[in-house]
Amino acid sequence: MDFLLGAEDDEAPSRRRAPGSRTQQRRSRRRRKRQRRKGYVATLFALVIIVGVLGGAGYYGFNWVGDVMIPKDYTGEGTGEVVVEINEGATASDIAQMLEDAGVVASARAFVNAVGAAGKSSSLQPGQYAMRKGMSAAAALTLLDPKNRVLNRLTIREGLRLSKIYTELSTATGRPVSEFRKAAKEDLGLPSYAKGRLEGYAFPATYEISPKQTPKQTLAKMVERFTQTAERLDLDVRAKQLGFTPRQIMIIASIVQAESGSTQDMPKVARVIYNRLGHNPQMTLSMDSTVMYGLGKYGIAATHADLKSTSRYNTYKYLGLPPGPISNPGEHAIEAALKPADGNWLFFVTVDPKRGITKFTDSDTEHQRFVEELNRNTR
Repeated sequence: MDFLLGAEDDEAPSRRRAPGSRTQQRRSRRRRKRQRRKGYVATLFALVIIVGVLGGAGYYGFNWVGDVMIPKDYTGEGTGEVVVEINEGATASDIAQMLEDAGVVASARAFVNAVGAAGKSSSLQPGQYAMRKGMSAAAALTLLDPKNRVLNRLTIREGLRLSKIYTELSTATGRPVSEFRKAAKEDLGLPSYAKGRLEGYAFPATYEISPKQTPKQTLAKMVERFTQTAERLDLDVRAKQLGFTPRQIMIIASIVQAESGSTQDMPKVARVIYNRLGHNPQMTLSMDSTVMYGLGKYGIAATHADLKSTSRYNTYKYLGLPPGPISNPGEHAIEAALKPADGNWLFFVTVDPKRGITKFTDSDTEHQRFVEELNRNTR
């Protein structure tokens, strides 16, 4: 019976621990469930983080690709007004960056693309343009038409012929040369001694030209500037004192302008012209510049074939002054015609055209030596 009692004794503790063991098991299961829930939450949280990171990267990556492939661009015609200036020699890229900096377009790339799509890279001209801020690139390109320029600053150089002036005005305004030729025949306010002919009276200076300005208004401005200069120089009175008309003075001034190598030579060239006109026995004026003008050619030396011209501008063939001015002289040349230097020179030769060196003499022999020197320098 003892072994039976021993068995009972042995089992008793086991039976007493059973309830405790089940509790521990339940606790253990609860711990494992909590750990599994924590792990699940941590995993879920990590997945959310990863998805967020990838989503953000994707979003910014998409935007970055979009910016590269499809540049930022405004829509519409913009608001307000801003004046931008395109400088001489500026490329489409230079202009695009300038427009972006001014707030006209959203991005330089959008404008460059618009220029390329329209094929207008060569039509972008220097000048000032009235633009608006926040414009689409296409709308901005439309406003950069040369006809829309706000103001052009154009310098007409001394001694240009009208034909050349028309070309420069056409380039600056976008209007055809024919319009300026036609306007030259209208009433421009020319002095009566011009006899309705503009050559000689389109005064060389710097002008502000508006795109809305008509060719007639532009040419009238040049005549007005001449009139102001003539009044300041007292042209009418001083011409009379020399025994010449204002028209003759302007013809002489135009020859002085064409023949002089420098402004310092102008009074001496003017004296040669006066000396030849008053020389006895009479001699022809013999100016190559007048011959070339009559032939519609350019150059400083007329050929033997040129000298056979029957034009009234051939001063080798006809005595006296040509029928009218051969260029549009500046103030220095007009002043030289009104106040020639003192001297007895009858000849002059620009022996070094590149450096503008001119020599004067009253000797035909020395004159021939000057001609030989010119031939050596230009050979």
